[in-house]
Amino acid sequence: MTGPEATAPAHRGTLTPLRIAVCAKQVADPDTPPSRFKVDQSTNRVVFPPSASPVVNGFDLHAVEAALKIREAAGVDEIVVISVGHKFANDVMKKALSMGADRLVLVNDPAATDLDAAVTVKALAGALGKLGPFDLILCGRQASDLDQAQVPIGLAEVLGLPLVTLARAVDLNGTRAIIERVISDGHQVIETPLPAVVTVSNELGEPRYPTLRGIMAAGRKMPEVLSLADVGITAPSPVMELVSLRVPERSASVEWIEGEDGADKGRRLAVALRGAGLI
Repeated sequence: MTGPEATAPAHRGTLTPLRIAVCAKQVADPDTPPSRFKVDQSTNRVVFPPSASPVVNGFDLHAVEAALKIREAAGVDEIVVISVGHKFANDVMKKALSMGADRLVLVNDPAATDLDAAVTVKALAGALGKLGPFDLILCGRQASDLDQAQVPIGLAEVLGLPLVTLARAVDLNGTRAIIERVISDGHQVIETPLPAVVTVSNELGEPRYPTLRGIMAAGRKMPEVLSLADVGITAPSPVMELVSLRVPERSASVEWIEGEDGADKGRRLAVALRGAGLI
């Protein structure tokens, strides 16, 4: 599945709609204390405590915020939020609607439980092809559960579109996007033709709080539900295998540095640190 499904019109005029897709993921609340998570070693799956409520991935909410900022600056006819998974909490996923997105589309399928990044990419690409065309596809920089950041990169590859990562600002100028991209010692300004895939980082700023009016409007909307078959996947075939998953083991030890006085203790400490390769 390549570019034609996502291709935007060559010339955008007053009669040509501007459409943005935002890819979002439902994850376990990252603020849940790690001690409350367990790992089933037989299945390599995390066992979530019953009280661990799901949330929309925080970086994906930054992507929703970026889409809304573009709407305020340049005008957007439709913002469509798309997610792939199973057992969605509709009230949770509707947060994007309450913020101001127009549509929520859930690829909800029992076979979509614990998909690897490659199949998730195919499912999202199929959904984008079915619902498109889109001028811009926004994603969070990574998901807070696995922190892999593979899906947006794979999505751009499958769709044959330009990719810009780690955006802290996204603006549109005609048929091009101007993006401020975060780097280790500052930022870059990148210009790319549309359509394109852009990942949004938290440096964009905090996502807006839904207003009461937005919450009430979202309550009247029902998510549109698709199956994997609807997006062209009849038998999910993962290409990656999770070999091992475990909770990190932590240990600590203390060594007392003895000496005749403070200066002697300092010298002995420096020798110990040098011997351990720390200085």
